Formats: sequence, C-alpha cells, structure tokens
Amino acid sequence: MILVNTDYIEGKRFEMLGLVKGSTIQSKNIGRDIGASFKTIIGGELKAYTEMMEEARSIATNRMMVEASSLGADAIVNVRFATSAIMQGAAEVIAYGTAVKFI
Repeated sequence: MILVNTDYIEGKRFEMLGLVKGSTIQSKNIGRDIGASFKTIIGGELKAYTEMMEEARSIATNRMMVEASSLGADAIVNVRFATSAIMQGAAEVIAYGTAVKFI
C-alpha cells in the first residue's frame, strides 16, 4: 500500500474510493507517568511519551490501511494525523486520508 501526504502520486492515475481512517487511544503506565512528571521539572525529552506516540501513530496507520484494503485500494493520498488529549497521560491519534484505486 502506497501512502503519501500529497493529492497525487507521480505517474499514477486513480479513482477515489473514499475517506479512510484509523485511530487508537494510548496511555503509559503509572510508573512511567510519575517518571515523566519528574522529568518536566528539569526539562528534556519525555522518551516514554515519544515512544507511546510513535506506537499510537503506527497502530492508527495500520488500521487506516486495513480499512483502505477492505475497499480494494492501492494507495492512500492526503494522509494526515491528528492528536488530542483524552486525559492526563492518554492521547488519541487518528490517521486519515483518501483511499484510491489505480486505473
């Protein structure tokens, strides 16, 4: 499956099949959350949260691709990601785009 964040794929013609999306809500365990709280005092990257968000983007992307595959898509164009805080230490990640079939 080809994923692009543009509205075209060089050298390909396609028909649009529709919007596809995938989402997940992730959180870290309480121990890591407490550790991250201490890190905010001295500053720096919150690696546990970086890992959490990378994992969440991967899950959301895979779910979006499964939905596109079920439509018979060859690619997804205009891929975007959105995030929102659900509660402290938990975030929702949504991946979305337009499923297309090559002609």
